[in-house]
Parts: sequence; C-alpha cells; structure tokens
Amino acid sequence: MIEPFIQDTVFDKHNLPTKGEYENCIFNACNFADSDLSEFKFIDCTFNGCNFSLAKLNKTAFRDVEFKDCKMLGLRFDTCNEFGLSFSFDGCQLNHSSFYKAKIKKTVFKNSQLQETDFAETDLTSAVFDNCNLTQAIFDHTILEKADFRTSYNYSIDPEINRIKKAKFSVISVSGLLDKYDIDIEK
Repeated sequence: MIEPFIQDTVFDKHNLPTKGEYENCIFNACNFADSDLSEFKFIDCTFNGCNFSLAKLNKTAFRDVEFKDCKMLGLRFDTCNEFGLSFSFDGCQLNHSSFYKAKIKKTVFKNSQLQETDFAETDLTSAVFDNCNLTQAIFDHTILEKADFRTSYNYSIDPEINRIKKAKFSVISVSGLLDKYDIDIEK
C-alpha cells in the first residue's frame, strides 16, 4: 500500500490524519493525544496549539518542524527517526518527555516547560533554552557545548559529567551548576 503524500495543506482541529508524508503543512488545534504517529513523516510543518500528549513516535520523522503552544507531555522523542531530526519549540509543555541519546544540535526551546525531561546522553550542541523551566530535567553525559541557558531557570547541571565548554549561563542562575555540592549561595 502506498502511503499518501500531502503537501501545502492546513488542518484545523483534526484528529489523527492518515499515515503518510506531510510536507509544508500547518496543523491548528489538532488533537493527537494518545495517538500512534509511528512512521509518519512531517517535513517543514508547523503545529499550532496541538495536543500530542502520550502519542507514540516510533520512527516518526520530524524534519524542520515548528511546535508552537503545543501540549506534549510524556513524549518519547528518543524513538523518532534520527535521520534529519530537527525541530523547534515555542510555548510548549514538554514535561516528562525524553530526548535520550537524540542528536538535536541547534534546537531552540523557547518559553517552554521542560520539567523532568530526560536529556541524558543527548547532543544539544549550540541549543538555545530561552526562558524555559528545567525543574528536575535530567542532564547526564549530555553534550551542552555552546548551549545557551542565560534566560532559563531551575536547571541542575553537573559540569563534571556533562560537556559544557563555551555554554552560556547567567550569573543569577549559575548556582544550578553547583547543586551537587549542597551549598548555600546567597544573592
């Protein structure tokens, strides 16, 4: 069976679309919660205000995809198709999601909730975390070289087990690099 190729289409408030390849499409207020998006391909697509919570992403392709104001709780980005994996997030809720071992250099996370999100062994070289809440996010053997955390908060990153060369931090939040030492830092 040949999977459909859908291009230059706007989807408003749809549920699960047909499995296939979507290029240059816009999805507005669509509900994909608990859906199986395995092996779907999304290329140059934009998702506005969509709900992806607990959707299955086995071998799902996201290439140059923008997520804006989306609810994306508990997603396993670590199971996505690695080829060309690239996306950005603005105003999204990504709590309890996993990017374990993903190679997502230059990814932009803006105004997003990343609480208890797993970035263990992820390559986040030159990633930008702009005004993001990283409470209990996991950074374990993560590549954070040239990453920008200057406007983000509540992170705890151990410089001894993560690569942070040339990463950017603000003076106000730099205490997040010292959490493991259980010391009091007064401001």
